[in-house]
Amino acid sequence: MLDTSADEPCVINSARLGKFNDAISIRDRPADVEDRAVPGHWEGDLIAGSGNSFIATLVERHTRFVMLAKVSNKDSHSAIQALIKQSRNLPKELYRSLTWDRGCEMAGHKTFTLATDIDVFLCEPHSPWQRGSNENTDRLLRQYFPKGTDLSVYSQSKLSAVARQLNERPRKTLQYQTPAEKFNQCVASIC
Repeated sequence: MLDTSADEPCVINSARLGKFNDAISIRDRPADVEDRAVPGHWEGDLIAGSGNSFIATLVERHTRFVMLAKVSNKDSHSAIQALIKQSRNLPKELYRSLTWDRGCEMAGHKTFTLATDIDVFLCEPHSPWQRGSNENTDRLLRQYFPKGTDLSVYSQSKLSAVARQLNERPRKTLQYQTPAEKFNQCVASIC
């Protein structure tokens, strides 16, 4: 297990909220991330439920493929460990970068990058709309997990089943292909 104790703590109710050491701004992302032409660039977020329960949501920008990860707590260590574990489910070619907001859960972004060799780009403060694919996905997920739901009762298996349902929904933006079809095409192209 990686040690995230060296990560700068995220200070709540302070001018330092959302400021981390060595943060890479979303403005510094490569052009191929912005235009969605190359697969492997992800957006992420935590959705919160009642009783201090959370799910990490990940959306691949090119295909809109969704992955969900059970997170035991909102602290950086818990979130980063869940994201590291989830990253190991994908071929390296299909996980090149991650864009996240500046929530406290990403204070350990350097630990994630060291463990996975995946660059983390952080949105500008108070600009979650800069991860539009993820914001749209979070709204879809509220059909399955309404606000106020205790998310801790859902197993990783159940979260994966919900992600599979979303990935099998045709999307207008994908010319009515499903995210799963698009993602499988990407997997086939690297094999």
